[in-house]
Amino acid sequence: MKRRYRLVLSIQKSKGRAIVEGINMVSKSTKPTAKYPQGGIIKLEAPIQLSNLALIDPKSGKPTRIGRRKNEDGKTVRYAKKSGEEIK
Repeated sequence: MKRRYRLVLSIQKSKGRAIVEGINMVSKSTKPTAKYPQGGIIKLEAPIQLSNLALIDPKSGKPTRIGRRKNEDGKTVRYAKKSGEEIK
């Protein structure tokens, strides 16, 4: 089974939310405008919590959890728990 990962369209850092392509679709009624001359019902993506997103492991390309550790220079860096590779 091939899994298709979705594209993050925008992130609202202050609200802790993100808009992801094709996820959490809502229907919105609109009046006719120059952009939508017919008006009617349009489908839009609504924001979801950032905690519901997973980062992709740079080595394997699969979703992974994130850890923090010190590197050689003493700086704290994020790393992928599955492969142990540093995330930049």
